[in-house]
Amino acid sequence: MRKTLTALLLAASLPTLALAMPEGAPGEHGPCSKAMHGEHHGHGMRMFKDLDLSAEQREQMGKLMRERKGDPREITQKYLDKLPKADQDALKQELETARLEHDKAIRAILTPEQQKTFDAHKAEMAKRRAERAEFEAWKAEKAQKAE
Repeated sequence: MRKTLTALLLAASLPTLALAMPEGAPGEHGPCSKAMHGEHHGHGMRMFKDLDLSAEQREQMGKLMRERKGDPREITQKYLDKLPKADQDALKQELETARLEHDKAIRAILTPEQQKTFDAHKAEMAKRRAERAEFEAWKAEKAQKAE
């Protein structure tokens, strides 16, 4: 059982890796850009910066990364659905606790002004997530009516 939960936790973290493709070209801002000096532009920046991709290749990579984005979540959900309800609830609780501890650790590093900005960003992300969930529900309902 522990191995299963460990594997599921690992699989649940995979979507963050799938989002690693940067939005712009690695060298788009010049050699001394903020992106090259640690500003967060996605973890993919490090993975793709030395490949000297053409604009067409960057576009193809971006499309590929967007297509793949949901796959780990779907796979994870497939196995989560097979777990007993008690294990599902325990996993959700453990993930939520880990997320809250992580946020607490981040906030401890930030100044009060940075904390306000961080909280605003998190609120905006939550709003977008809710809007996306509403849209997905609407889309599923529309597809169901079409059948």
